[in-house]
Amino acid sequence: MTSKLSAVLPDLSPWRSSRDFRLLWVQGLITYFGSFMALVALPLQIKELTGSPLAVGAMGAVELVPLVIFGLYGGALADAVDRGKVILLTEAGLGLLAVILLVNAVLPEPMLWPLYVVAAGVAALAGLQRPALDSLMARIVPHDQLPAAAALNALRWQAGAIAGPAVAGLVVAYAGNAPAYGTTVVCFAVSVVLCLRLSPAPPAENADKPSLRGIAEGARYAWSRPVLLGTYAVDLAAMFFAFPNTIFPFLADELDADWSLGLMYAAGSVGSVVVSLTSGWVSRVRRHGLLVVCGAAGWGLAITGAGLLTDIWLVLVCLAVAGAGDMLSGLGRSTIWNQTVPDELRGRLAGIEVLSYSVGPQLGQVRAGAMAGWTGTRPAFWTGGLACVASVGLLAAALPRLVTYDAQTDEDALRRRAAHTVASGAPAPADPPARDTGSMGEPPAPAADPVSGA
Repeated sequence: MTSKLSAVLPDLSPWRSSRDFRLLWVQGLITYFGSFMALVALPLQIKELTGSPLAVGAMGAVELVPLVIFGLYGGALADAVDRGKVILLTEAGLGLLAVILLVNAVLPEPMLWPLYVVAAGVAALAGLQRPALDSLMARIVPHDQLPAAAALNALRWQAGAIAGPAVAGLVVAYAGNAPAYGTTVVCFAVSVVLCLRLSPAPPAENADKPSLRGIAEGARYAWSRPVLLGTYAVDLAAMFFAFPNTIFPFLADELDADWSLGLMYAAGSVGSVVVSLTSGWVSRVRRHGLLVVCGAAGWGLAITGAGLLTDIWLVLVCLAVAGAGDMLSGLGRSTIWNQTVPDELRGRLAGIEVLSYSVGPQLGQVRAGAMAGWTGTRPAFWTGGLACVASVGLLAAALPRLVTYDAQTDEDALRRRAAHTVASGAPAPADPPARDTGSMGEPPAPAADPVSGA
């Protein structure tokens, strides 16, 4: 019984083997809790000030440009400077933006424009931070523990995503926006203290300064790898068509269930945490591309159900199922990225990853807000869900290498494992067998990819 249970429960190996992983895990849990408090309060405050779904959806448009620019630059920056310092400074900046939200909320008449300014600033700082944070993971966690680390990080995110919105819904309903923003400020202050304890993570000795040429190099690498390209495209399509979180306040009104707003934001994470708590099997999965496709399709089907059903409890169940699908897809994406990308390109590829999993939700907010204003709230849900399923199916057909990806035979994954083994001082495994270049006409991979560290 004990062995069967341990095979299902999360693998704690990264927590035991890496001090920096433990620090980042705790820091991230605190940050996510504070961030999700603001995530509920901010669109609700815009709704209170304007009463317009389009105005709420416009928050995604405001965030889009800084996220694209700073996400790409942040990827190049992560390959050129100490990644720990980038995380520390951006975390401090996010805390200052939370202070602005708090000050605005306590004014006798809160203003609308600071909310959009802060949203843009958060997008810019998140774009700078995420590549450094994501690319650091493969350096501080042993290669064979990366799937387990992805599952633990997802569990951390979900804990914050459940507790933050659920508490925020109650806090905002009974105490107003200011206490929610105040909690966010405190969480970021604690996070900064933890970031100060991270070990240095310097760049490679021959690292280039951030430049457009360096960004283009990372983009060329991603374009030449149909498996990576497929993970970006599937996630972008799923989030663009089926990310309706920004219109949750209007769905709660339409279902005559204002009390359920916090639960709507938290429901997806409930489904995700169920997957994470039973994620012991992830370390044994080899077909991570298939996991990406099936998870994204499940997300779209569940969002469709949430738009078609009228019982609030069934809607919440659908949102939970959607979260489970997104969790499966996210585990597959994260594992593929960490298993295949060489370290000296990891920051720039992480910048592209930021765009794939962040730009989609921003555009999705705009789509959902505009669609809700045109056709109504519930049609904005179910039409987007159906479009998500259709687009994921088309991408799977167009990128067969994504569906057939196998961690035990993929050349990029085998080279990355060998490089990680050499960097750690252990004997290197045999060279991977040659295979056809496959679809999309990508060039044959070189014999080895240089790496700068573990």
